[in-house]
Amino acid sequence: MLVLASQSAARRAMLIAAGVPHQALPAHVDEDAITAGLQAEGATPLRIADALAEVKALKISRQQPGALVLGADSVAVAQDGTLLNKPETRARAEAQLRALSGTSHQLISAAVICEGGQPVWRSTGSAKLTMRALSDAFIADYLDAEGNAVLGCVGCYRIEGLGAQLFTRVDGDQYSIRGLPLLAVLDYLRVRGLLPS
Repeated sequence: MLVLASQSAARRAMLIAAGVPHQALPAHVDEDAITAGLQAEGATPLRIADALAEVKALKISRQQPGALVLGADSVAVAQDGTLLNKPETRARAEAQLRALSGTSHQLISAAVICEGGQPVWRSTGSAKLTMRALSDAFIADYLDAEGNAVLGCVGCYRIEGLGAQLFTRVDGDQYSIRGLPLLAVLDYLRVRGLLPS
């Protein structure tokens, strides 16, 4: 049995749609503190995403020693190199969307699988997303329609829904944009015998 170290609705939906039996247990780690510490050390965005995924997987793996535990995380990087955080408030969401309007940014998703309290597999995926120029009126209408759902999303969008309207171009894996390099995860689960090959 696979355990997802997250309660992310998007990640759960991807696993369910792909026919992956799993249980979800939230890891409850202080992502902001971990990210700040890694940034202070000069870690790359890829390293930050990978470290966050690993911390989540390790925490649940120590509680579920016989299970394969999947941790995942995503980071978004603005054109100027700024790491984007989950906005958490509408005012921050508006500011983030204004800053991203008319620019491209990179989104990196990492996945780490732990077993017996040790990492045994990892993968990352990335995409470049180009956001169209957004009017203040569009941003307001978009946030009204999406409500609190996007406040916990890096980049302030769910590309599988209304968030698709924000973009003119997307280069990369849609699964990674949604928060999980799913195809690589599926390959590893087949290797381990959790999925038929």
